[in-house]
Amino acid sequence: MLCRLFGLKLGYAAWPASSSRISVKETMVALQTKTTTCAAATPLPLRRSPTPFTSNASFQLSQKPPRFVVSAVVKKSPKRLKYSVPRLPKEDGLLYIEVDPEGSDTWKLDSAVELLKSGAVGVIPTDTVYAMVCDMNNHDAIERLRRLKEVETSKPFSILCRSLHDIDTYTTGFPRGNSNGLSDYFRAVKHCVPGPYTFILTASKALPKQCVKYGPAIPKYASRKSLGVRIPDDVVCQAVLEKMGAPLISTSVRSPQENQWIIDPVLIADTYGPEGLNFVIDAGVRLANPSTVVDMLQIPPTIIRQGKGSKQPWMADPNDAVEEKDQEG
Repeated sequence: MLCRLFGLKLGYAAWPASSSRISVKETMVALQTKTTTCAAATPLPLRRSPTPFTSNASFQLSQKPPRFVVSAVVKKSPKRLKYSVPRLPKEDGLLYIEVDPEGSDTWKLDSAVELLKSGAVGVIPTDTVYAMVCDMNNHDAIERLRRLKEVETSKPFSILCRSLHDIDTYTTGFPRGNSNGLSDYFRAVKHCVPGPYTFILTASKALPKQCVKYGPAIPKYASRKSLGVRIPDDVVCQAVLEKMGAPLISTSVRSPQENQWIIDPVLIADTYGPEGLNFVIDAGVRLANPSTVVDMLQIPPTIIRQGKGSKQPWMADPNDAVEEKDQEG
């Protein structure tokens, strides 16, 4: 058993074979030799074993396993990273925000939305040209928008909507089918939105009066009860509307001198920044192709302005009637 404690393998071969009787002295010499050899070997953990033998040899206990220092790196979320992104205000105080047209960084729009809620006037992208917008419930913001664009008070604005629900809220809705043969244009419109169309509808009383001056209280506004509604097919524009939680008053951005569409957001900032524009959201240069305006108050619905949206079979085009008349003449 003592040999087992020291990791020795003392079988019968370890004993002298020349004599069947071994003296105590020879035994102690053999054990002393093996003990010296064992001391140089790798120490083993101390194990208690029921043995009658005792020994004064010293034992080395097994070492404790080493400790490892574990460090963790916490990755910041995109919402936290936005605070480290520098804003780009210009010298005149205009906030200029560059965003991905695909909408991968819509968190950058938060500052612009906060400005809109506080009464600011800004420019956002749509699926056609850039639009100058403001809060539809802020009378002062609407008046500032009119001054910036030099829009006459007799001309109504359009509103950018999130969905058909907004259109049903702020207008009397699209013409529905009936037993007299009136087509159900609501079903037809559903295939066109979101898209590059502006539909002229009758305003409801839910629309703020400063948008269309609804009602006969003022004679010059009595006949002006209609407005244009749009649901743009643009992720950046829709993100602004969702964050805003309501439609926005809108008008397309044109050059004051040349009356041409301004499709470069940098030029928009240079043109309207000194005039008091609060922010511009840059989603890239757009094409000078506005939305198609359809008057839904006429039966059948008539195209007032042909734009990016293609003519649908249920739409009437006055130009077609003129061409047919010319051919007959």
